[in-house]
Amino acid sequence: MGIHPDVAVLLDLVPADFAGGEQIDWAAAEVALGTRLPSDYKALLDTYGVGDIGELVILPPLPSDVRGWEGCHIGGMTDGLRGLWEDRAGIPDVTLGAEAVLPWGSGMNANEMAWLNNDPDPDKWPVIAWRRHHLWGESPWALFDCNMVQFITRMMLGQFDACPLGDASLWKRTDTFVSWREQHRRLRAGLDPATGEPNPYAHMYPITEDWP
Repeated sequence: MGIHPDVAVLLDLVPADFAGGEQIDWAAAEVALGTRLPSDYKALLDTYGVGDIGELVILPPLPSDVRGWEGCHIGGMTDGLRGLWEDRAGIPDVTLGAEAVLPWGSGMNANEMAWLNNDPDPDKWPVIAWRRHHLWGESPWALFDCNMVQFITRMMLGQFDACPLGDASLWKRTDTFVSWREQHRRLRAGLDPATGEPNPYAHMYPITEDWP
């Protein structure tokens, strides 16, 4: 079976040089979450593993075994994001309740990304985003008629009418994927977890066996 076509496009922009190598049990993950998951999302994690693209955190379905990241996963972020949907009344003209919101991404100056479960087929779920910064009088929520991998690549290629998030760090630009495993290795080696460059302040905050 070949690679998912949308992930192939992303690979041209963001190489998987620092992939994590996880082998996720998707059947078990979907049972735990109580829902099927989109094929592009599963293909992205099968290709890259668990990690970040720049400041964009791609949430795994279940807790990671990388120390310090145990609470950062779809199951752990769902209640909080659904609370944001309820507090801000969701997207205008979308009548679905908070139970239709399922997160897949976070970070980038406190922006949150999710799917809107509006179809029995998860491959048809559009992306929704909660933007920390938005125009006055505008809803913090926005809907994008594309899957999550397409959302990422279209943001990097500037293929939306405007930056889709309240942060422009991946708007019309790319960044490096670094797995959480590689980030942890770099931290323990006194390196910057994002760039791999020497961290001049590493000696001030030594990483021990008990950290974090």
